[in-house]
Amino acid sequence: MLSTALLRLGTSAARRPWRVIAAWLVAATLAVLAAVAFGGPNADSMTAPGLDSGRAAQLIERAGTGQEGMTAQVVVTPLDGAATFFDDDGARAALSRLQSEVRRLPHVLGTSDPAGALDAGGDTTVRGGLVSADGRIAVVRVQYPDQNRLSAEDLDALVDLGDRLRAELPLRVEMGGSLFYAFSDPDGGASELIGILAAAAILFLAFGSLVAAALPIGMAVFGLTVGVATMTVLAGVTDVPAFAPVLGSMVGLGVGIDYALFVLARHREYLARGLGPREAAGRAVAAAGRPVVFAGGTVVVSILGLAVANVPFMTVGGLAVSIVVLIMVVASVTLLPAFLGAAGPRLARPGRIGRALRTVRPGRLAQRRDPAAGAAPAAGWHRWIGHVGRHPVPYAVGAAGLLLTATLPVLGLRVGLPDDGSLPRSRTERRAHDLVAEGFGPGINGPLVIAADPAGDPGVLDRLVARVAADPGIASVAPTHIDRATGIATLVVFPTTSPQDRATTDTIARLRTDVLPAAIGHGPARAHVGGAAASLSDVGRRTSQRLPVFVAAVLAMSFLLLMLVFRSVLVPLKAVLLNLLSIGAAYGIMVAVFQWGWGSALIGLETTVPIVSFIPMFLFAILFGLSMDYEVFLLSRIREVYLRTGDNSTAIVEGVSRTARIITSAALIMVAVFLSFAVTDDPSTKMFGLGLATAILVDATVVRMVLVPATMTLLGRANWWLPKWLDRMLPRGPVGTDRTDDEHRPRTGPHP
Repeated sequence: MLSTALLRLGTSAARRPWRVIAAWLVAATLAVLAAVAFGGPNADSMTAPGLDSGRAAQLIERAGTGQEGMTAQVVVTPLDGAATFFDDDGARAALSRLQSEVRRLPHVLGTSDPAGALDAGGDTTVRGGLVSADGRIAVVRVQYPDQNRLSAEDLDALVDLGDRLRAELPLRVEMGGSLFYAFSDPDGGASELIGILAAAAILFLAFGSLVAAALPIGMAVFGLTVGVATMTVLAGVTDVPAFAPVLGSMVGLGVGIDYALFVLARHREYLARGLGPREAAGRAVAAAGRPVVFAGGTVVVSILGLAVANVPFMTVGGLAVSIVVLIMVVASVTLLPAFLGAAGPRLARPGRIGRALRTVRPGRLAQRRDPAAGAAPAAGWHRWIGHVGRHPVPYAVGAAGLLLTATLPVLGLRVGLPDDGSLPRSRTERRAHDLVAEGFGPGINGPLVIAADPAGDPGVLDRLVARVAADPGIASVAPTHIDRATGIATLVVFPTTSPQDRATTDTIARLRTDVLPAAIGHGPARAHVGGAAASLSDVGRRTSQRLPVFVAAVLAMSFLLLMLVFRSVLVPLKAVLLNLLSIGAAYGIMVAVFQWGWGSALIGLETTVPIVSFIPMFLFAILFGLSMDYEVFLLSRIREVYLRTGDNSTAIVEGVSRTARIITSAALIMVAVFLSFAVTDDPSTKMFGLGLATAILVDATVVRMVLVPATMTLLGRANWWLPKWLDRMLPRGPVGTDRTDDEHRPRTGPHP
């Protein structure tokens, strides 16, 4: 039995707390050392097998043109507003010096040569996209090797050089490129720190004790250290996407503190009943640990389900995040009870500040700060749930209508690739983007790379260049590079529109369906369209195709697991439908903020952007798993009361009101952690942070405190209906029943 195993595990950890804490210290130390010794950098590859952009990447890699490596661009313009690179010798000399110094940086394979092209004539530089038509802006493109051979030190060297040259040359110098995306950390861990501080404040307000607030934070920090270090080791074995550490930190902190909060609340409840600290810790792990294990397992399985998309970077990213969640579950049932055992009886009472707060309003505030969180239903929540239960129809209809209205913007969801133009103007990448767009047009910031294998057809490349250049969506085509060994050619193509523009996606589709087939004909030659914009477009199309299958699989799995846990058909059906409502509302708010610009200034977004193509599927996997956490914790208490009393209305009122304070505190912690990431500079991180925070807030308020009691009241005793033939087929031992409390509950009521 899981409950028996958890009881023994929790009790053992509480009796030998320092051994367990020491073991976790050793594990954290070894994980960090392994990350330093064997870890690798995160990858920025967004390709996938079977996609046209993936085939282009394979051809480019075979040709060894360097296009598969990392790039940076240095954008310069004379400080003198009247000078141009065409007629100012000082500006041209400064540009030449800048090029030579950039070439001498470690690991730089080469750069473009706008200074040399200027010597050959202004028309050459303009046609090659090296100097703007007015001669005011020049671009030095810097080629690096593959990301696995680079580190943050290469970015630091480039940035330091730029800082020095700004002081020495009569040029304004700005920088951007994939090197910045891969290795820059503009927030420096500030988001994690802000989230932890906000969580600590909420925990203190919930428990009135610094010790009680510190334990979940300490456990989460331990787990996050081990999880992120393990993720780094994984990056040394396979390509872990660049967003995985940020997303892992976000989700890991949220679920880690949440799981610890539920176990800690049970522990204080048992202390209030008069149990000793060690026994209370063991029973808390047995009671709350079962939902923690189930909820964490649901999160892990949901995220691992991303593999159905057959997009490797999403699969590996999901695996990395799942590792962090799994470590948090293990910490909740081993490290946390050790902390509880070490803290002893101090957790049974609030600290000095908590006692001082009680003296302000001794009646009502003392009740609110009851250390036995959940020992008795909170009066305010009890009245509210009873009120909803007396008027279930208007509340159910009103809340469902509100969430459906919030979901409506999803009909206008557009996936794409936010570019550096969505970053704050304080970032050099944004300023470089704006300069290049001003001088060359918006498409210069998102070039497409066409890889072609002529297969012995000598005229195919000329036809290809001519037809691509004639397309109305193409602004210019850089000189063709042909690899002598393989014969593979690469064309860097600049669209007329920005990477995040819908017209760019249309141009990519037109090149593939009309332009390239017409140029190649029916011969053996082949050509494919790659580049970041093309890759994200392809991934978005594939995830859109696979999303219905993924959603259906996750819903079916969740329904079956909840049916097994709560011995009911309608309870799990209601759960999956309500979870869909909260996730749909989160999607709708994301569209309203990021695509329509509603309230975007509140999260520091300076321009509207499309939704990153892979984020909707990722968010669904994470959010459905997280929303099941609250479902399990809430329904576990409702079922306990129902098994004890046999009265559906009493079970709903008592179950919801007993868990309302803890669920609200847990939701506030998650929202605070996720929102701390929504104010970072990167728009993709903002999307993850805002989407997760919105869904959790909606789920813990509108869904759990309105829709759940209203719908369960309407269903009545049918909530717990299960056909007898199905009951005989399902295994026994529901997770939601607290067998450790048998001595505290009367033996009355039905046991379906």
